[in-house]
Amino acid sequence: MKVRKHFYFSGRVQGVGFRWQAHRICLSLGLTGYVQNLWDGRVEMEAQGEQELVDKLLATLRQQPYIRIEDVEIRDMPLKEDKGFWMAY
Repeated sequence: MKVRKHFYFSGRVQGVGFRWQAHRICLSLGLTGYVQNLWDGRVEMEAQGEQELVDKLLATLRQQPYIRIEDVEIRDMPLKEDKGFWMAY
C-alpha cells in the first residue's frame, strides 16, 4: 500500500550530509518527494512509496555515521503525483 509521509527531523541533521543521504536512499528505494533544510536547524522531508520502503528509509537514515536524529515528527499526507525525489537548497 502506498503512503505519503511528512517528516520534521531534529538533532544533528544539518551540515552532516542528511539531505544528500536522504536523496540517495530515496532514489535507490524508488521513493518520491523532497528534502530540505529549515531555518531553525531541522530538516523537512516528504516521502511517498510503499510503507515498508518508507520504514526502510527511516531505518537507513538512523544508521548513517554523522547523522544523529534526536526527534522526528511524522504525519500522514494525501498521495501526490510526483516525478522523482528532489533536494531543495
